[in-house]
Amino acid sequence: MRVLVVQNFDNTGLGQVGTALIEAGAATDLRKPYLGDPLPSDAARHDAVIVLGGEQNALADDDYPYFPDLLALLRDFAERDRAVLGICLGAQLVARAFGGENRIGGAMEFGWCGVALAPEAKTDLVLGKVPERFPIFQWHDDTFSLPPGAVRLAGNDATANQAFRIGRAVYGFQFHFEADSEMVRDWSTTFAPTIAARHPDWPQRLEAEMARKGPGADAAGLAIARAWVDMV
Repeated sequence: MRVLVVQNFDNTGLGQVGTALIEAGAATDLRKPYLGDPLPSDAARHDAVIVLGGEQNALADDDYPYFPDLLALLRDFAERDRAVLGICLGAQLVARAFGGENRIGGAMEFGWCGVALAPEAKTDLVLGKVPERFPIFQWHDDTFSLPPGAVRLAGNDATANQAFRIGRAVYGFQFHFEADSEMVRDWSTTFAPTIAARHPDWPQRLEAEMARKGPGADAAGLAIARAWVDMV
């Protein structure tokens, strides 16, 4: 298995998805197009693609001129029935690639939040064995409408479309299931000034919230990661 990984921002990473890929013996091909790395012209040499998160919004083509090429690449993966996974910004870009409407602002979530599966998730290959409700780490302001033909898989009161699937193997997850407690602690240090500007009490909240919600979130996230890798 050879997996293309598209990183869109510094100090983001695969987290628990990386754990699942290592367990499966997969090879990864990391590209950082925001730093000038070229994207492949098509999906021919990869079995799957993962698009990670970032601070930018999914319509920021002027500042991230590779976005249109990335959208075309995601469609090529789908046309070849190869797996696509978008996380946070990645999910917003997947939604855009397949005809969803990006909605900038108005959907802020930060920290561990509850998510509920939709009835359609019960038979889904990736989410079918996850608890019906679980905590998971969130960090976003934006959301999107479902692309035509997409199946809604999860949501909550703040963001109706937390997860969706298109066809067999195109998935978008608004929540950060890749971010286990260790990654959240690292982000809390690395991005401390950004977090403090909007959530100044986060250093005081972090450890208590992690102790209360982290284990359940970590378990759900790793289960999703392993199921996605198995589906590839």
